[in-house]
Amino acid sequence: MRHRKRGRQLSRTRAHRRATLRNLATSLFEHESIETTVAKAKELRPYAEKLITLARRGDLHARRLAARRIQDRAVLAKLFDDIGPSYRDRPGGYTRILKVGRRRGDAAELALIELVGRTWT
Repeated sequence: MRHRKRGRQLSRTRAHRRATLRNLATSLFEHESIETTVAKAKELRPYAEKLITLARRGDLHARRLAARRIQDRAVLAKLFDDIGPSYRDRPGGYTRILKVGRRRGDAAELALIELVGRTWT
């Protein structure tokens, strides 16, 4: 039985999985759209949406909580100055996952995860 076994292992140790999610979230906020495997995209979605919710709050404590996970200061500033305020009136659902096919090398399912309702610059 899988009681209290939430989340995907992604064939990684806990520390490696945490680092992977941090890097994926940083790339998502930096580029506003990234292509990755479906399993990683599904794990990234709640992680990124919680960070956007912190950015919507915008206070110092929320910024410090987000800074634990987003190590790049420029991306953190973009998250709190641009991305968070743009979702001020949206009650959730900040990301979208679109399946885009299979990777050529190992036939892994690929997905595009992007921020919803943003105009690309």
